[in-house]
Amino acid sequence: MRRLAAYTIPFVGLKLGKHQFEYDIDNEFFDHFEYDEFNSVDVKIDLLFEKKTTMMELTFRASGTVNVDCDITNEPYDQPIDSSLFLVVKFGDEYSDEDEDLLIIPHGEYEVNVQQYIYELIVLSLPFKRIHPGVEDGTLKSDVLDKLEELSIDKKEKNNEEDIDPRWDKLKNLLND
Repeated sequence: MRRLAAYTIPFVGLKLGKHQFEYDIDNEFFDHFEYDEFNSVDVKIDLLFEKKTTMMELTFRASGTVNVDCDITNEPYDQPIDSSLFLVVKFGDEYSDEDEDLLIIPHGEYEVNVQQYIYELIVLSLPFKRIHPGVEDGTLKSDVLDKLEELSIDKKEKNNEEDIDPRWDKLKNLLND
Protein backbone atom coordinates (compact mmCIF):
# COMPACT_ATOMS: atom_id res chain seq x y z
CA MET A 1 0.00 0.00 0.00
CA ARG A 2 1.21 3.44 -0.90
CA ARG A 3 2.01 5.68 2.03
CA LEU A 4 0.34 9.05 2.28
CA ALA A 5 2.97 11.74 2.77
CA ALA A 6 0.78 13.82 5.08
CA TYR A 7 0.90 11.04 7.71
CA THR A 8 4.67 10.54 7.62
CA ILE A 9 6.53 12.15 10.52
CA PRO A 10 10.26 12.77 9.97
CA PHE A 11 11.50 12.47 13.55
CA VAL A 12 15.21 12.99 12.80
CA GLY A 13 14.86 16.77 12.72
CA LEU A 14 12.70 16.96 15.86
CA LYS A 15 14.15 17.97 19.21
CA LEU A 16 13.76 15.74 22.24
CA GLY A 17 10.46 16.37 23.96
CA LYS A 18 6.79 16.62 23.08
CA HIS A 19 5.42 17.62 19.69
CA GLN A 20 1.79 18.07 18.64
CA PHE A 21 0.30 16.98 15.30
CA GLU A 22 -3.29 17.35 14.12
CA TYR A 23 -5.06 15.56 11.29
CA ASP A 24 -8.55 16.08 9.89
CA ILE A 25 -9.83 12.78 8.57
CA ASP A 26 -12.51 12.63 5.87
CA ASN A 27 -13.78 10.20 3.22
CA GLU A 28 -10.70 10.72 1.05
CA PHE A 29 -8.54 9.11 3.74
CA PHE A 30 -10.69 5.96 3.74
CA ASP A 31 -10.83 5.90 -0.06
CA HIS A 32 -7.08 5.30 0.05
CA PHE A 33 -7.72 2.13 2.10
CA GLU A 34 -10.63 1.15 -0.18
CA TYR A 35 -12.91 1.10 2.87
CA ASP A 36 -16.44 2.11 1.91
CA GLU A 37 -18.59 1.32 4.97
CA PHE A 38 -18.77 4.99 5.99
CA ASN A 39 -21.18 7.42 4.33
CA SER A 40 -19.17 10.38 5.58
CA VAL A 41 -16.35 10.96 8.04
CA ASP A 42 -15.51 14.01 10.14
CA VAL A 43 -12.89 12.97 12.69
CA LYS A 44 -10.08 15.00 14.20
CA ILE A 45 -6.92 13.21 15.30
CA ASP A 46 -4.69 14.82 17.91
CA LEU A 47 -1.29 13.16 18.04
CA LEU A 48 1.10 13.81 20.90
CA PHE A 49 4.53 12.71 19.70
CA GLU A 50 7.12 12.46 22.49
CA LYS A 51 10.67 11.92 21.30
CA LYS A 52 13.07 10.39 23.81
CA THR A 53 16.70 9.37 23.39
CA THR A 54 16.06 5.66 22.73
CA MET A 55 12.39 5.55 21.79
CA MET A 56 9.29 7.55 20.90
CA GLU A 57 5.83 7.54 22.46
CA LEU A 58 2.79 8.37 20.36
CA THR A 59 -0.60 9.09 21.90
CA PHE A 60 -3.44 9.28 19.39
CA ARG A 61 -6.80 10.84 20.32
CA ALA A 62 -9.73 10.60 17.87
CA SER A 63 -12.90 12.65 18.23
CA GLY A 64 -15.71 13.42 15.82
CA THR A 65 -18.47 11.59 13.97
CA VAL A 66 -18.78 8.91 11.35
CA ASN A 67 -22.01 8.58 9.36
CA VAL A 68 -22.91 4.89 9.06
CA ASP A 69 -25.98 2.82 8.23
CA CYS A 70 -27.95 1.19 11.03
CA ASP A 71 -27.66 -2.61 11.06
CA ILE A 72 -31.37 -2.98 11.84
CA THR A 73 -33.12 -0.37 9.70
CA ASN A 74 -30.38 0.60 7.23
CA GLU A 75 -31.10 4.26 8.09
CA PRO A 76 -27.98 6.49 8.10
CA TYR A 77 -26.98 8.18 11.36
CA ASP A 78 -23.97 9.91 12.91
CA GLN A 79 -21.98 7.65 15.23
CA PRO A 80 -19.84 9.66 17.66
CA ILE A 81 -16.17 8.69 17.88
CA ASP A 82 -14.08 9.27 21.00
CA SER A 83 -11.12 6.95 21.26
CA SER A 84 -7.41 6.87 21.99
CA LEU A 85 -4.35 4.75 21.27
CA PHE A 86 -0.92 4.63 22.86
CA LEU A 87 2.02 3.41 20.76
CA VAL A 88 5.69 2.99 21.65
CA VAL A 89 8.22 3.14 18.80
CA LYS A 90 11.61 1.54 19.43
CA PHE A 91 14.62 0.79 17.26
CA GLY A 92 15.73 -2.75 16.44
CA ASP A 93 17.39 -4.90 13.81
CA GLU A 94 14.31 -5.23 11.60
CA TYR A 95 10.82 -3.83 11.20
CA SER A 96 8.16 -5.45 13.41
CA ASP A 97 4.59 -4.46 14.19
CA GLU A 98 3.46 -7.79 15.68
CA ASP A 99 2.62 -6.22 19.05
CA GLU A 100 -0.28 -3.77 18.84
CA ASP A 101 1.28 -1.37 21.38
CA LEU A 102 4.86 -1.57 20.12
CA LEU A 103 6.38 -0.72 16.74
CA ILE A 104 9.98 -1.67 16.10
CA ILE A 105 11.71 0.13 13.23
CA PRO A 106 15.22 -0.57 11.92
CA HIS A 107 18.18 1.49 13.07
CA GLY A 108 18.83 4.24 10.56
CA GLU A 109 15.15 5.00 9.87
CA TYR A 110 14.41 8.70 9.96
CA GLU A 111 10.60 8.78 9.68
CA VAL A 112 7.51 6.94 10.85
CA ASN A 113 4.19 6.70 9.01
CA VAL A 114 1.06 6.73 11.23
CA GLN A 115 -1.71 6.31 8.63
CA GLN A 116 -2.38 2.64 9.47
CA TYR A 117 -2.73 3.41 13.18
CA ILE A 118 -5.17 6.25 12.49
CA TYR A 119 -7.20 3.96 10.22
CA GLU A 120 -7.37 1.19 12.82
CA LEU A 121 -8.16 3.61 15.64
CA ILE A 122 -11.23 4.95 13.85
CA VAL A 123 -12.52 1.66 12.44
CA LEU A 124 -12.08 -0.24 15.70
CA SER A 125 -13.70 2.50 17.80
CA LEU A 126 -17.08 1.83 16.18
CA PRO A 127 -19.42 -0.53 18.01
CA PHE A 128 -19.70 -4.06 16.64
CA LYS A 129 -23.44 -3.66 16.11
CA ARG A 130 -24.43 -0.25 14.80
CA ILE A 131 -27.89 0.72 16.04
CA HIS A 132 -29.57 4.04 15.24
CA PRO A 133 -30.21 5.99 18.48
CA GLY A 134 -33.86 6.36 17.42
CA VAL A 135 -34.27 2.58 17.45
CA GLU A 136 -32.99 2.33 21.01
CA ASP A 137 -35.21 5.08 22.42
CA GLY A 138 -38.21 4.36 20.16
CA THR A 139 -38.34 7.74 18.40
CA LEU A 140 -37.37 6.52 14.92
CA LYS A 141 -40.33 5.90 12.61
CA SER A 142 -39.44 3.54 9.80
CA ASP A 143 -41.23 1.05 7.55
CA VAL A 144 -38.54 -1.49 8.37
CA LEU A 145 -39.20 -1.18 12.10
CA ASP A 146 -42.94 -1.55 11.56
CA LYS A 147 -42.40 -4.74 9.56
CA LEU A 148 -39.97 -6.12 12.15
CA GLU A 149 -42.53 -5.45 14.89
CA GLU A 150 -45.21 -7.19 12.85
CA LEU A 151 -43.01 -10.25 12.36
CA SER A 152 -41.61 -10.36 15.89
CA ILE A 153 -41.50 -13.70 17.72
CA ASP A 154 -43.67 -12.50 20.63
CA LYS A 155 -46.65 -11.86 18.37
CA LYS A 156 -46.16 -15.15 16.53
CA GLU A 157 -46.17 -17.11 19.81
CA LYS A 158 -49.43 -15.46 20.91
CA ASN A 159 -51.04 -16.21 17.55
CA ASN A 160 -49.81 -19.81 17.68
CA GLU A 161 -51.25 -20.33 21.17
CA GLU A 162 -54.65 -19.12 19.98
CA ASP A 163 -54.57 -21.32 16.86
CA ILE A 164 -53.78 -24.60 18.66
CA ASP A 165 -56.14 -27.41 17.85
CA PRO A 166 -57.85 -28.72 21.05
CA ARG A 167 -57.00 -32.28 20.06
CA TRP A 168 -53.34 -31.54 20.85
CA ASP A 169 -54.28 -30.77 24.45
CA LYS A 170 -55.78 -34.26 24.80
CA LEU A 171 -52.56 -35.76 23.40
CA LYS A 172 -50.50 -33.75 25.90
CA ASN A 173 -52.64 -35.20 28.69
CA LEU A 174 -51.62 -38.71 27.59
CA LEU A 175 -47.99 -37.78 28.31
CA ASN A 176 -48.86 -36.59 31.81
CA ASP A 177 -50.83 -39.73 32.75
